[in-house]
Amino acid sequence: MKFNQIDIEKWNRKEYYIHYMNELRCTYSLTVNIDITGLKAAVKEMSKRIYPVQIYMIATVVNQCEEFRMDINSYGELGYWSEVNPCYTIFNKDSKTFSSIWTSYNRVFSRFYDSCIEDIDKYSRSTSLKPKQNEPSNSFTISALPWMGFTGFNINVFNEGRYLPPIFTIGKFIETESSVLMPLSIQVHHAVCDGFHVGRFVQLLQELSSNHKEWLL
Repeated sequence: MKFNQIDIEKWNRKEYYIHYMNELRCTYSLTVNIDITGLKAAVKEMSKRIYPVQIYMIATVVNQCEEFRMDINSYGELGYWSEVNPCYTIFNKDSKTFSSIWTSYNRVFSRFYDSCIEDIDKYSRSTSLKPKQNEPSNSFTISALPWMGFTGFNINVFNEGRYLPPIFTIGKFIETESSVLMPLSIQVHHAVCDGFHVGRFVQLLQELSSNHKEWLL
């Protein structure tokens, strides 16, 4: 997948990147609740699994937002991927351990869903951290904590603060008689992603959930 290098000298975020990468290096995270009431009901009616649907939704919006595809490549160059793939955790109920696997992104939901199910079923009994080999460089991370809800979540990445891809964590659903909410923690690097960009991401994700009848086929 193509990596689009950015000429920092001509980039409109030059000042922000230098400040938040060199002078005040920082990441930040926030947790939002996405309304998936209609989506969850539709998934149940279609006898599908909700986790691959969640992964598809997050990956779809990530691929709509350049700020969420930013990275530093193996040559130390700043840029963004034309497309990225989700790398996500699965839980082994017997060993009580998790594995991190990946599935190639496909914007056609049915194709992605089938590939994701195949990967999950293939590696669900693995006791290795990364049982699926050849994880692509153009990937980002999703994890799930279906056992508990949360109102805040933070991951501390110790790599000199130069990790740019977003990190997503899904929490236990908040269910009432009239609604189902999905807690989602979003962690980003301030050098490439501001609050405005996160807000736009959340809006697009909510729209995707609300308009599930257009793609959940």
